[in-house]
Amino acid sequence: MHMADALVSPAVAGVAGVAAAALIGISSKKVKEITRDDIVPLMGVMGAFIFAAQMINFTIPGTGSSGHIIGGILLAALLGPWAAYITLTSVLIIQCLIFADGGLLALGCNILNMAAMSCLVAYPLIYRPIAGNSTVKWRIALASILASIVGLELGAVMVTIETNLSGITALPALDFLALMTSIHLAIGLCEGVATALLLCFVATYKPDLLNSRSANQADATATDKVHNKKFVIWFFAVLALIFALAFTWIASSNPDGLEWSIERITGNTEIGESIVPSTAIMPDYDSTFAGVIGGFIVMVLLWAICRIIFRKRLSKNYQDL
Repeated sequence: MHMADALVSPAVAGVAGVAAAALIGISSKKVKEITRDDIVPLMGVMGAFIFAAQMINFTIPGTGSSGHIIGGILLAALLGPWAAYITLTSVLIIQCLIFADGGLLALGCNILNMAAMSCLVAYPLIYRPIAGNSTVKWRIALASILASIVGLELGAVMVTIETNLSGITALPALDFLALMTSIHLAIGLCEGVATALLLCFVATYKPDLLNSRSANQADATATDKVHNKKFVIWFFAVLALIFALAFTWIASSNPDGLEWSIERITGNTEIGESIVPSTAIMPDYDSTFAGVIGGFIVMVLLWAICRIIFRKRLSKNYQDL
């Protein structure tokens, strides 16, 4: 769903950029209030995991299209919505600046479409009312699937609106909207199933991680906190490494949902070119180790952000690792 610069006008890009930046500021203040000791390392490793997972496009059967997870619902369920927004935004920034994945002008739009719609809208409005603090598997699964679908559909609608308001393409709005929402319905379903499986796994082995998003974990012992931290960090770190190393061989080569929608209308998967940042050292992930490098950079960026947000708490967060 990463938009190219050719779809976005400077005016729309500017408004989206300001909105995305404002939400980063609000999120930073909200995250500062979190007292969980594991939040800093967990943000880092989850950011690396989502970066690696987004590199793997899976085929949507019968369509000739592919999709990848956004990861917002998974992040919000484990980190809370505000920390999840910062984490996913960091992933999108690194994808744009280092790997030229998504336009530089369109970065604000991409942050709103993927991070805000999933973490700050679909999670609190869909996932939380259904799953709540429960560790009942069917509730987690239902909430994950519905929230993932809603998040993807809202993102698809946002892409259509931003493209139409920009007025720099000849894409017919209603046809584009119909294609975007239909293909992202399928992608959202796939992401929902994957999210449900991961969260049900966590609920089975470390259920307290799913029912203490905004709490201080006062009912958990110090030993429990350390074990929870290590369990989740190592679990998702290993998955991130596997995905990062395997993406070259298992990722689908079919166009993603946005490219597929454009191709169905115009016959081409792209309209124009994106502004490639001078920092894009690996455009289009042109390296077998791009996933590992990108995941590491995401972790470093999130560590730097958390150092600013938490300051004195950072060194303490790593003492028990």
